[in-house]
Amino acid sequence: MVHLKTLASLSRIALCFLLLTTATADDASVMSKLLAAISPAPSGWSSSTDYCKWKNVNCDSSKRVTSINLNSQSLTGTLPSNLGTLTQLTSLSLQKNSFFGPIPSLANLTFLQDLYLDKNKFTSIPSGFFVGLTSLRTLSLADNSDLQPWSIPSDLTQSSSLVTLDAGNASVVGSLPNIFVSLLNLQNVRLSYNNLTGSLPSSFNGSVIQNLWLNNQLMGLSGTIDVLSTMTQLSQVWLHKNQFTGPIPDLSKCKTLFDLQLRDNQFTGIVPNSLMSISSLRNVSLANNLFQGPFPAFPSNVNATISGTNSFCLSTPGPCDPQVTTLLEVAGALGYPSLLANNWQGNDACKSWSFIVCDSDGNVVTVTLSRQHFTGTISPAFANLTSLKTLLLNNNSLTGPIPKSLASLPQLQVLDVSNNNLDGEIPTFPTKVKFTSSGNPLLGTTPSTGGGGSGGTPSTPGSSGTTPSGSPAAAKGSSVSAGMIAGIVIAVIVFVLVVMFVSFKCYVKNRHRKFGKVDYPENRREDVKSDVMVGSNGYNGVASELRSESSGDRSDFHVLAGTFGYLAPEYAATGRVTTKVDVYAFGVVLMEIITGRKALDDTMPDERSHLVTWFRRVLVSKENIPKAIDQTLDPDEETMESIYKVAELAGHCTAREPYQRPEMGHAVNILGPLVEQWKPACHDEEDNCGIDLHMSLPQALQRWQANEGTSTMFNDTMSFSQTQSSIPSKPSGMADSFGSMDCR
Repeated sequence: MVHLKTLASLSRIALCFLLLTTATADDASVMSKLLAAISPAPSGWSSSTDYCKWKNVNCDSSKRVTSINLNSQSLTGTLPSNLGTLTQLTSLSLQKNSFFGPIPSLANLTFLQDLYLDKNKFTSIPSGFFVGLTSLRTLSLADNSDLQPWSIPSDLTQSSSLVTLDAGNASVVGSLPNIFVSLLNLQNVRLSYNNLTGSLPSSFNGSVIQNLWLNNQLMGLSGTIDVLSTMTQLSQVWLHKNQFTGPIPDLSKCKTLFDLQLRDNQFTGIVPNSLMSISSLRNVSLANNLFQGPFPAFPSNVNATISGTNSFCLSTPGPCDPQVTTLLEVAGALGYPSLLANNWQGNDACKSWSFIVCDSDGNVVTVTLSRQHFTGTISPAFANLTSLKTLLLNNNSLTGPIPKSLASLPQLQVLDVSNNNLDGEIPTFPTKVKFTSSGNPLLGTTPSTGGGGSGGTPSTPGSSGTTPSGSPAAAKGSSVSAGMIAGIVIAVIVFVLVVMFVSFKCYVKNRHRKFGKVDYPENRREDVKSDVMVGSNGYNGVASELRSESSGDRSDFHVLAGTFGYLAPEYAATGRVTTKVDVYAFGVVLMEIITGRKALDDTMPDERSHLVTWFRRVLVSKENIPKAIDQTLDPDEETMESIYKVAELAGHCTAREPYQRPEMGHAVNILGPLVEQWKPACHDEEDNCGIDLHMSLPQALQRWQANEGTSTMFNDTMSFSQTQSSIPSKPSGMADSFGSMDCR
């Protein structure tokens, strides 16, 4: 037994010796090939000498190569492909030579800490080059301009100890990957003179990067530099010669920043006082941008370059004209767009400032910023323009509320904020103000600040249109009563139903679709509940049918208590009916009309079977809508614009949370202006139901009512009480439910 143990030990020793001998032989082979591949032979290297004794080559006690240093020896040649088998390598310095050809793979050299390949003529980097370099601290590939274009790979996240990434002038292309949250020790990022594009990655947020060199990109990095405000360890920032936009963020937390190069970009806005107050700052370049506002005054110990294409209001430090200051605040709320920076120059807003009109006394009386694709918010600073008479902000993408301070403008006569994305309460304007706000589905609603199902509160019903006073229709002193508003809402709903019936009648004559009763025995109730899915935004629902408490029949449940596909999520969960449940169902109907699809369609794939879920994904991009509509509509450009508005309204109506849905009055205001443009779609000329297709929709409705003997809701003699409590009966022959396929 003792002999067996001895033999086993000897075997293990022999195996280790064999492996060690093999590894040593591998290193010897690699070093021999390296010597043969480069020219001239490095000083102190000879095939007749032990490679561990070569100059600037270090080995461990097992004769495994741990470092090679051939820095600045005017060498040339192609590196051997098996260089990556030097598995004990910790440092490889080949910089400042003329090595060419592909860089051999060094993947999985887990001990490699420092890699210097800069200032050579390498032509390519192999895929997977950065895999497994878990100990890497320094990576320098700079000044290899012959490299084929390559992008920084996500594999670099495995090098969590990386301190320096230097790949300037190394044919790096693409965007900066969002990987820097994994590189917690990274201090130096030098990627100048490449072809990086896109914006600064959000993973820069909170990083410990000290030196950030991203200047002189061929096409130019773009976007804002707001993320720099969170990089508190910055000491040197080179971003010059790119396409960055927007204002300079607050860098006051960057206590060690001494060098900031921002020249030759598209920066806009006012140079912030916080930048001029950084005590460590010594060099700053702001030349050739689109800065506005007061001329910046840096301390005398700061070398500042400011001239060029900037548009400061004065050529020396000092405050701007009050009207100029106000308009720059307006521009700030819009994100300081380049359009305004290019057109608002100097210290007199009445001298050649685009979009501005002044009176003979030099006071701004008109600001026209409509149809300029502006984003951002409406600035309360408009209230400082006390002579302002006309303010046009329509057809942009503005968000947020209308500032209440605008209602205090003493000379204001016209305010147009239509076709934006505004929300919140509408201020009460004087009666002389013509106020237009259509095309803002959420305007007039106050988003809920709490949880639960509390919906948005309409601050001013009917305020999305144009009123002489700009005051909401239901505001104090308004002549429009709540009953009239209710009547309009009811009328629109009935009107839509009649339109659907006319189209339905064109194709399906003398046919009635009715839902029968659902066999729902009590002993199967739990099984049915587990199988029924409402399919609205991920809710699992209960059966929509509500059993009458006065009936003893537990097996008959009737469907208009709710139909699957039209049910709002909160109704499916609680069974409570609210006006916002009706708004949701109305939004589904709008989607059916637009797309020609059913609310629920089992013939479709799962991801498309539920209309609301699918169509809300379509609404993410406006470009998706033309491909999603019913192709039989074949809309022209004008009709397509109407479809865009209806599609947007449908998306708001089917919002997941009740408070995010508009009131029905807002739907009326959106659809109302489109009614005159809509006409029945009946493609069979021989079977057009007696309707003149050249009529507008209201005209066609009146003709149909006359032919059918149906009374109209809009009879002038209808009393107020009838408007409140009486709804016309369903037209004869109209089906119990309506599907989009019936319209075809």
